[in-house]
Amino acid sequence: MRFGTVIREARKGRGWSQSELGDRSGVSRPTIARVEANSDVTTATIAKIAKALGLQFGLRSEREAEPDAKRLGADDSPICEDSAEE
Repeated sequence: MRFGTVIREARKGRGWSQSELGDRSGVSRPTIARVEANSDVTTATIAKIAKALGLQFGLRSEREAEPDAKRLGADDSPICEDSAEE
């Protein structure tokens, strides 16, 4: 699953608009839209959004990734897990 999809599903699951997530994370609504569209953003932006949603964000190599982890890209890609699912 792509990172933007994880963010969108987590946001909608909490009943938040893009604007509300932006307010809670300190990121603009257009930036939230870019993240959800899987556009390029900084890791700092991703970390702010993940924190606001209660998601764990980090980097792992493909070999270390858990089978059920939600990730974007290939080796050493960002890993995003909903901490509520643990």
